[in-house]
Amino acid sequence: MTTQSQKPIVIAGGGIGGLTAALGLAQKGFDVTVLERAPVLGEIGAGIQLGPNGFHVFDRLGVGDAARSMAVYVDKLRLMDAISGNEIAQIDLGEPFRKRFRNPYAVIHRGDLHGVFVRACESNPRITLRTGCAVTGYEQDSTTVSVKLFSGEVVTGAALIGADGLWSCIRAQVVGDGAPRVTGHTTYRSVIPTEQMPEDLRWNAATLWAGPKCHIVHYPLSGWKVFNLVVTYHNDAPEPVAGKPVNEEEVLEGFRHVHPRAQDIIRHGMDWKLWVLCDRNPVDKWIDGRVALLGDAAHPTLQYLAQGAGMAMEDSVCLADEMAAHPGNIEGALEAYRQRRVLRTARVQLLSRAIGDHIYHPSGVHAALRNSIMGAKSDEEWYNIMAWVYDGPNSNAKPALQADSAA
Repeated sequence: MTTQSQKPIVIAGGGIGGLTAALGLAQKGFDVTVLERAPVLGEIGAGIQLGPNGFHVFDRLGVGDAARSMAVYVDKLRLMDAISGNEIAQIDLGEPFRKRFRNPYAVIHRGDLHGVFVRACESNPRITLRTGCAVTGYEQDSTTVSVKLFSGEVVTGAALIGADGLWSCIRAQVVGDGAPRVTGHTTYRSVIPTEQMPEDLRWNAATLWAGPKCHIVHYPLSGWKVFNLVVTYHNDAPEPVAGKPVNEEEVLEGFRHVHPRAQDIIRHGMDWKLWVLCDRNPVDKWIDGRVALLGDAAHPTLQYLAQGAGMAMEDSVCLADEMAAHPGNIEGALEAYRQRRVLRTARVQLLSRAIGDHIYHPSGVHAALRNSIMGAKSDEEWYNIMAWVYDGPNSNAKPALQADSAA
């Protein structure tokens, strides 16, 4: 395909969203320059869950086989009551699920997935990856965007895509809505060698233990070498924190009230680090002329629907499609992209909040009602509830915003 523009599309941010956007645009014939502030391309964190809509994107971008080779294919989603220790519900992710959604549900190490996109971008001659390039802002005229770096350098492009995450400096200029919203929920992350995971809990499942103002998630990773362990509780943390090392006693403090079996999982964790969860309210201002936001810079969401990476990747293929569909009209392409994405991502943001309140963290009668409603559903009912997100952005599934539909 011929080059779509004499100047490259500049992308601020070399995370999963930025790299998928680069790959999608390059495959449509655009030259792309990715500016990453870190000295090397990499991802922090451990596991992420990927629904079928994520695999739809992999296939669109030509990295489906590479991504699939890195994943662990869990058999079930399991919801446990962290107070009683009993199972509330489970959802079969086997052949009926794959047939219904045309792709699997899997878990993957974030670094492994990021590496798939790094290698794909490195092998594409239309993509230039630059590290150590902290973007601080931009200026634009009717034909170009001048991207300012902390070093003083200016990188000129035909458009700028802000894929620079929760604390996006591009968003600060496009939207100007200040700091993210601090939720008061603190998440602690660990990785457990499989042989140290309690043997009776070595399930091939993405498992959630739901308790009053707390929950525990675990699943196997990296070819079953380790289990990813993520635990969250409400401690009214007032300020954002990212990746701070903490000891086991601090982690256990929010789980003294849960079943001993659930507590025991935490005691097998090691090298704990904490994050104070933040998100933002949905907005519809993603565009400023030749500048657009993508992924967490546009619609940062809590992890309760496991769709942060999925939404960023969907953004990327949508952006590439609209840029190709509007040759010579970048501003029109970016506006078409915004219109296609804003309501779907707002729905994910708001539903993720609702799931935290009504599915993961209730107590008393509220929790008993959750258990009764969710425990009565068949796999087919669950598939119908999930269809709006897992079928992808063109799903015809009816909205399901009720609390009992949120898992």
